[in-house]
Amino acid sequence: MLLEKLQAIKERYDEVSTLIADPGVIADMKRYIRLNKEFKDLQPIVEAHKEYKNVLDNIASARELLQQEKDAEFREMARMELDSLQTRQDKLEEEIRLLLIPSDPQDDKNAIVEIRAGTGGDEAAIFAGDLYRMYTKFCESQGWKTELVDLNEGTSGGFKEVIFNVSGDGVYGLMKYESGVHRVQRVPQTETQGRVHTSAATVAVLPEADEFDIELKTSDIKKETFCSSGPGGQSVNTTYSAVRLTHIPSGIVVSCQDQKSQIKNLDKAMKVLRTRLFDMEYKKYLDEIASKRKTMVSTGDRSAKIRTYNFPQGRVTDHRIGLTLYNLSSIMDGDIMEIIDALQVAENAEKLQEGVT
Repeated sequence: MLLEKLQAIKERYDEVSTLIADPGVIADMKRYIRLNKEFKDLQPIVEAHKEYKNVLDNIASARELLQQEKDAEFREMARMELDSLQTRQDKLEEEIRLLLIPSDPQDDKNAIVEIRAGTGGDEAAIFAGDLYRMYTKFCESQGWKTELVDLNEGTSGGFKEVIFNVSGDGVYGLMKYESGVHRVQRVPQTETQGRVHTSAATVAVLPEADEFDIELKTSDIKKETFCSSGPGGQSVNTTYSAVRLTHIPSGIVVSCQDQKSQIKNLDKAMKVLRTRLFDMEYKKYLDEIASKRKTMVSTGDRSAKIRTYNFPQGRVTDHRIGLTLYNLSSIMDGDIMEIIDALQVAENAEKLQEGVT
């Protein structure tokens, strides 16, 4: 059964490899990009299939040798080889089952991350700033590039809102697990009595849409320019470099004032607008997943409380899978891979239970 499924995938892989060399396909850029992605996605399964077939052939050879060989020493060597091969077979079958789980088609995309201060006033804005630092450190450790799009600073530090792009390999596939409400429990800088307060910030991670995902009509967009109000030296409040875009049919408003150049700000704002529009459709797909997932891992419910950061106890708890870690300081320094790994394992286990493969 597994071999039949793998053989069918190998045949599709060969078909796609022929298609992407076809001049007619290359001329259709949208189709060419889609097929190239499919080719890349199928490659690890095809490589695992090749190794799996090789292991099965070697198991058959080792069994044949055991039946025919009379020499005790050779028989022992064949038995040891067979044990090793069967262990590898079991491991490969588990790896292949995971590879056969359909991945989110958006996982390879770059992401746009939006962090907004929630309940808790100034302390919530400070916490939003802490989360921004945590994510930029994590992105740095992954070799990803971050680029600020827009920000609204808090009165006592941090941000009321901060939006940034993340680009690199498989960004959305990892960052999507961060969408939701993040809660912090600690003594705020503004607290004189030493009491622990609870504040929150909301994180939304959106797969970045490209021009092939969303077609925007210029006639549907109202463009306004205004003076920048954030950091930027002498150009702030002197040139109309900041850009605000309003998508008339949906009412979505996007602004960008990070760059001194109006053209660069317009480009960034268009990217965010395209992503927000794409996200409206993509959320329907996530809501469909949400009806099947118990852990609510990487679903559309961005209002769900997903994680608590308890400073007095140095503890971080991810509520979706009941994971508690006591390395708060290193997590706030961007060391969140252990949490993401655990969330991926939980999601894959649920997918396997659903009988996706």
